[in-house]
Amino acid sequence: MRSLLFVPGDSPKKLHKGLESGADALILDLEDSVALGGKPQAREISLGFLREARQQAKRPLLIVRINALSTGMSDADLDAVMPGAPDAIMLPKAEGGTDVSHLAARIAVREAENDLPDGATKIIPIATETAKGIFGLGSYAGATHRLTALTWGAEDLSADLGAETNRLSDGSYTDPYRLARSLALFAAASAQVDAIDTVFTNFRDAEGFEAECIAGRRDGFTGKMAIHPAQVPVINRVFAPAPEELAKAEAIIALFAANPGVGVIGLDGEMLDRPHLVRAQRLKARAEKLAG
Repeated sequence: MRSLLFVPGDSPKKLHKGLESGADALILDLEDSVALGGKPQAREISLGFLREARQQAKRPLLIVRINALSTGMSDADLDAVMPGAPDAIMLPKAEGGTDVSHLAARIAVREAENDLPDGATKIIPIATETAKGIFGLGSYAGATHRLTALTWGAEDLSADLGAETNRLSDGSYTDPYRLARSLALFAAASAQVDAIDTVFTNFRDAEGFEAECIAGRRDGFTGKMAIHPAQVPVINRVFAPAPEELAKAEAIIALFAANPGVGVIGLDGEMLDRPHLVRAQRLKARAEKLAG
């Protein structure tokens, strides 16, 4: 997944518009973008949309962001949307592997109740929205086979910390959020799942947004969440492997395949060893996944 677009779960118009955005995944939001009194209706609308969208031959992945486990609303969210067979559940304010394990068990029950394949519904935690969550980042590895990606959040974290802001005047993150971002990236790598970068809230700042996308790709993120359809084409372009990068990756893989007993290989004046091969293999796998 390169682009994951948030869409309010209570807006049929925005949900259908999301299908036309070109996003790799839509996040049907039952949490922050839906008022407390509107959550029952949002669940009904989201279920109807899931059922309708799944009938399309070509569609984005359908992810539902439920309310946090601590709210007491997550079971009602799951009861409402699981009959629509979402591809994944996004868990906000996740605080470690125990949280995703508990969610996995709840999902498994509902898969059985709705005659869905066991394990079909994946989990994507937002892993840095509380201070406690920062200390649980190392516990996601091995927590559940449903874990497919991990992302981070800065807005809720700043509220939990009582911070005045999470960005400096030049648009860059302040130190606590730079740390959270880096640790989330390490946590995803440790769990061997995709690392998804967080949202860029100033959707009118096109230059700043693209710069943040480029930085995310540089550091190892494989995609980014979006809050506006206009952000989707930029994310898709930046996070798609460039043809010249893919060609080099294939050349590296071919060289190591032709020389299985060699630990270091020269290519275009550069000495390459196993980390270069692993990076090339991951890039090729990502390109093949996008092409498929």
